[in-house]
Amino acid sequence: MEKQLDDVHHEGANHHESILDDLKKTQTVDTVHNDEALKVLAHYSGDQDWTEKEEKQLRHKVDRRLLSILCITYGLQYYDKAMLGQAALFGLREDLQLQVGIRYSMASSIFYMGFICGAYPAILLAQRYPIEKVATGIIVLWGVTLMCTAAVQGWKGLYAQRFFLGFLESGISPMFMLVVGGWYKKNEQALRMGAWYCCTGYVSIVSPLINYGLGHIKGKWSSWRYMYLVAGVVTILWSIVIYFFMPPDPIRAKGFTDRERYIAVARMKTNNAGVRNTHFKVAHLLDAATDLKFWLAFSMSFLLMVANGPVSSFTPIIINGFGFTGLTSLLLTMPAGFVSGTIELVAPYAAYKIPRVRTYIIFLCECGTIMAAVLLWKLPRTAKGGLLFGVYFLPSFGGAYAVMMGLQIANTAGYTKRSVTSSGLFIGYCLGNILGPFLFKVADAPGYAPGFRATVATSVVAAVLSMVYRFYCIWENKRRDKTGKEGFEHAYEDDLTDRKNPQFRYTI
Repeated sequence: MEKQLDDVHHEGANHHESILDDLKKTQTVDTVHNDEALKVLAHYSGDQDWTEKEEKQLRHKVDRRLLSILCITYGLQYYDKAMLGQAALFGLREDLQLQVGIRYSMASSIFYMGFICGAYPAILLAQRYPIEKVATGIIVLWGVTLMCTAAVQGWKGLYAQRFFLGFLESGISPMFMLVVGGWYKKNEQALRMGAWYCCTGYVSIVSPLINYGLGHIKGKWSSWRYMYLVAGVVTILWSIVIYFFMPPDPIRAKGFTDRERYIAVARMKTNNAGVRNTHFKVAHLLDAATDLKFWLAFSMSFLLMVANGPVSSFTPIIINGFGFTGLTSLLLTMPAGFVSGTIELVAPYAAYKIPRVRTYIIFLCECGTIMAAVLLWKLPRTAKGGLLFGVYFLPSFGGAYAVMMGLQIANTAGYTKRSVTSSGLFIGYCLGNILGPFLFKVADAPGYAPGFRATVATSVVAAVLSMVYRFYCIWENKRRDKTGKEGFEHAYEDDLTDRKNPQFRYTI
């Protein structure tokens, strides 16, 4: 695939050079209608061709400088928002009167209500202002919010904390999708999405150890309060790293030579999607609102994340219901983190290595969640081995979601449309996470049979929709093939959406 793209690049070299010559005759570049990457192409005066070795070295440099920051940030985000399930084992439910009715489920769900309210404002700020500055401000505020949790005295105060924590954290994932979409080619994006998304699993190996230690603190406060204080301090300190070291896009990133910046921008021509445009375009919003692909992805996002209710907030409690002590239950969550993190990494890696299988991978990952939910629904409480196996493989949907994020970015062109649909995907993510905890009621403990039945049903529908998405994209690509071959010359000049650009082809 890369060789074919290289061939296309060289065939269009002369045309590309003529475009640059014309651009250099002008004194200004229109970045209101066009992509800002055009400025880099217009102002570069060196050799316009590059070797495969140069591109590989650049890609590795971007991986080192960008992915490490994305991974740690996303790991911290998951650690902070999933703290609730672990703190519940150390007196949080008793101290904050959460054992009444659906209060605990509401405390879990209200985080994602804040997520919905904050997602679009955050992504609009990220499009209008430097992403690294917006991210820094958000991370500082959510660190302060975490620390304030130690002062909460009742369930109403926890609701407020969880809502504002969700509101603040909501912009991180959509912003990261934009950053990845601006640095990497389509065939490179799935693996990079998986690299930072898998940290939701792998951080769950480390967090129980940290909270196991904090759980032994014998102070004037309950140990769960110390958990939130420590998490808040670490989060605030990490925001300093984001501000000074995160490379936001090839246009403004520090520490890159003019040639590296040129290659980083020019190689993105193959995406037919542009890199950055700070002007919100209403036409792109309308395009997204009427795009069947987006609504299929939105629906899959919603249905996939219903299963995240038991995973993010109930895993320690479910394991505790098998008859283990609180501390033992906390340690037994660690294998679940390893399994889910590995699936979330292997699935995008397979999508990266094997062409045209992304929707198949989503389907297979959902089958893993369906199998696990059936085990937890049907097995007797005495079958602890089988039940733990089900708990550990229930997060298989995470691999599907990691691949789907990359698929959404790869199949969306136009900077405003990509911003809107990235946030829209997280609205579906939030709605699934809001519904999920309410399916696991205190009255149904410890088996939670109704909740696992619902998990099976929603996962089956999500798997079916992944195949609908696949065949729709195949049909659309064939329709476009009749009008001409895919080209790359409009990526920056027009900032077209994928539906408006007949040369765009969809990834499956």
